[in-house]
Amino acid sequence: MTFAQPIEPVTLEGRLVRLEPLARAHSAGLAEALEDGRMWDRWYTSVPSPEGLSAEIDRRLALQDAGQMIPFTALATDGTVLGMTTYYDIDPDVPRLEIGYTWNRQSTHGTGTNPEAKLLLLGHAFDVLGCECVGFRTQWANVQSREAIARLGAKQDGVLRSYRRYRNGALQDAVLFSILRHEWPSVRAHLRHRLRYRAAEYAVTP
Repeated sequence: MTFAQPIEPVTLEGRLVRLEPLARAHSAGLAEALEDGRMWDRWYTSVPSPEGLSAEIDRRLALQDAGQMIPFTALATDGTVLGMTTYYDIDPDVPRLEIGYTWNRQSTHGTGTNPEAKLLLLGHAFDVLGCECVGFRTQWANVQSREAIARLGAKQDGVLRSYRRYRNGALQDAVLFSILRHEWPSVRAHLRHRLRYRAAEYAVTP
């Protein structure tokens, strides 16, 4: 088995968000997005600091060149940079991949941009690439992330205890989630409903 199409950089566009292949030209917008909420200050996240952003972009692009990651920059439809996300842990033998290394500017949390980005990524993974499984992982301490992944419709597979260390040296427990191919139609319907509800909630009537 392998992917139905070659897994390579691609632009995915929805109503609220556009996912573009990560490029160094996004650096200034990503640096500005980092300052919105100072996400790197939270010890349990892997969000790069402003000083480490350039190295993180280089790292992701190097992994892309090695065929191990497809990194994206998330932008609003007006071109404002929201954050970053990736396909990684790519295994063509299943085929499967994981979605992660995601962060978005804090002011966009709860606006629907993240669920739509996940809808775009999942749709491409299952409907175009032919994945059998799409995984997610986060840290046990990151309750916000765990709840967000569960709201997508992913099922928790388990916890890898003392999986690695945080930047501060504390041991980290990783929580694993996944969506299987046969579950995708239900997850897709759920996400579309969430996004329609969000649009109706913020609709302006004359």
